Amino acid sequence: MGLPIKLATEAKRAQGLDRLLDAKSVAIIGMSSKPQSAGQIVLKNLRENSFPGAVHLVGRTPGVIDGLSVMTDMAELPPGVDLAVLTVPAASVEATLDACMARDVGSAIVFASGFAETGEEGRREQERIGGRVRAGGMVVVGPNCLGFTNYAAGFSITFVGVNKVPAMPQGTHDAVAIVSQSGGLANHLRHGLNARGVAVSYNISSGNEMDLGLGDFVDHLVDDAATQVIMIYAEDIRRPDIFLAAAARARAMGKPLVMLFPGRSPRAQEAAKSHTGALAGDYAVMKAKVERAGVHLVDTLDEFMDVAEILSRYPAPSRGGLGILTFSGAFCGIAHDFCADMGVEIPALSPATEAELKALLPAFISPRNPIDLGTEAVWRPELVGAGVAALLKEPAIGAVAISIPIVSPAHAKAYVEQVVAARGESTKPVAMAMLGDQLPLPPEFVEIARASKVIVSRSSDRVLKALARIVRQPDPRPAPPAAAPMQARDLPKGTLPEWLGKSLLAGEGIRIPGGRLVRTLDEARAAAEAIGYPVVIKAQAGALAHKTEAGGVILNLADADALVAAWTTLHANIARAQPGLVLDGVLVEKMSPKGLELVVGGRRDPRWGPVVLIGLGGIMVEALGDVRLVAADASREEFVAEFGKLKASKMLYGFRNQPPVDVEAAADVAVAIGRLLQATPEITDVEINPLMVYERGRGAVALDALIVSAGS
Repeated sequence: MGLPIKLATEAKRAQGLDRLLDAKSVAIIGMSSKPQSAGQIVLKNLRENSFPGAVHLVGRTPGVIDGLSVMTDMAELPPGVDLAVLTVPAASVEATLDACMARDVGSAIVFASGFAETGEEGRREQERIGGRVRAGGMVVVGPNCLGFTNYAAGFSITFVGVNKVPAMPQGTHDAVAIVSQSGGLANHLRHGLNARGVAVSYNISSGNEMDLGLGDFVDHLVDDAATQVIMIYAEDIRRPDIFLAAAARARAMGKPLVMLFPGRSPRAQEAAKSHTGALAGDYAVMKAKVERAGVHLVDTLDEFMDVAEILSRYPAPSRGGLGILTFSGAFCGIAHDFCADMGVEIPALSPATEAELKALLPAFISPRNPIDLGTEAVWRPELVGAGVAALLKEPAIGAVAISIPIVSPAHAKAYVEQVVAARGESTKPVAMAMLGDQLPLPPEFVEIARASKVIVSRSSDRVLKALARIVRQPDPRPAPPAAAPMQARDLPKGTLPEWLGKSLLAGEGIRIPGGRLVRTLDEARAAAEAIGYPVVIKAQAGALAHKTEAGGVILNLADADALVAAWTTLHANIARAQPGLVLDGVLVEKMSPKGLELVVGGRRDPRWGPVVLIGLGGIMVEALGDVRLVAADASREEFVAEFGKLKASKMLYGFRNQPPVDVEAAADVAVAIGRLLQATPEITDVEINPLMVYERGRGAVALDALIVSAGS
């Protein structure tokens, strides 16, 4: 597709989204005279919300419904209607969409189920119809969706109940838009946000996403003046390229994205398939990509709501650690454990802040973070304000969590007034966890807090978790230029033999042991003499991926006699393990000294593209699974940080009298693997296991290499 045509297509789709979400004319197709039919409910919602535009009805039986004539032929529909609402069964969807395109309808919504969620045949049918729609230039929501509501316009298209759309206040600029592949959950989220005093601008159920997907809606909502935060419930991201581009634009515009994506467990993946026909991808790959794009990926529904609320009030929060204020010494220990598990710091106060607090606090209260005011603050609310003000001043603190009990309505009011005064114009989130969740909060307390953007919760755990999620989000980094694709290499299809894989790694600057591929014992002896003993010999063939298990690797050969004996043993082992296998030869390499074994690898996900894997190597990668997945274009600094997030990261930085290892060298190898994957599309999988890493400054060596090619 040429660039002018592509730009014109994108412009038409953007216009189609406008015509969908803020339609000025609507056609209900599949209209029935039954009072509780989907079409009737759609019409009642339009009437209930005083829709000012033209409404057209198309059905099988002529008649008049609510003063509107029912047409029986799509050819009677006036051309150029903004939105067609299809209430027809699955079997009629394709023909109806074709008829809509023939009448130049701008957009359509399909309620019918019976597509991808039913299995492979339904998925293929859905994709085929979606392709026809995109070729025809009309945008479509669904199938298998509940509809959407535009709260700014008071415009709702749904068949689930008749409701008056609550008006969003004029001038709203901090609303949350909800885009969900589950319509039922979207309604739950909307009610929850409204109960917290958070406005909702849009509530969109995207369903199976025959055409429009999450990325399309996110990209559109980024430009909405009322929307500050976009909540996304996803069971599959079908077009990662569109989604990641939209996420990058949202980040540049200062509009946070918060996403809940079930699928960490096999059962969750199966549930997603049966729910919306999602082809559940690799959760870890998705996580690596979307978090690097700046998306706040949360784990639970509670966290989903809490993070969205905080970001609606603090869209550009500071990064750093947590400042904590409490009336309980016990909570200080609880908070330290909780934050350690979450990977967020509780920074020490600066000497200047400590001195300032010491002058204000009673002598028996220690001026440190967490600040424990004890029972003194029950009678002296001004201490709460002093503590919060001190914490907010600290550059290393990105947000403040307050965990205090409800003593009485009067006390609660005094506390929140002090917090509001201390917060002032700070852009750092401040959240109050009011303990005693069975005791009602005074309405005046809630009003004061909301008016001043102070977050109110009944759970200390939830406050700490949500704030930790926000303050530890990395600052945006400009993505490095993508590696230019190389000219296609003449690589064989399938698993490459180690010697060939290592030659590719060496070409990327990755250090490999000195070695030589040989085919005879005489060549092996000559190679060993040139390299220097001790040596290792390895059988080489693409079909021999697991050399060690087949007896094709013999280590630590100290001299020529040991080499001769090992040569005979190795060939006997291979003949026994894989009779008839023809070897490329035998790799003779210098025996490397011991270091710390890591694994660095990568894979090309069919939809998300290349990612790099790092972790503990050897057999530990399978035994412990202590690995991290990182975007293939990550920088050296990002990889160093990711090594530090491994559960066993202590082993990298000096453990039990072992010296720190060269993490920077391991990060350089990871960068090279990412570059190789980006630049060589035919490579699908890479694994260096082990990557032997030595003391800091001594580098790392790739002792084994497994590379899989799709062929050139």
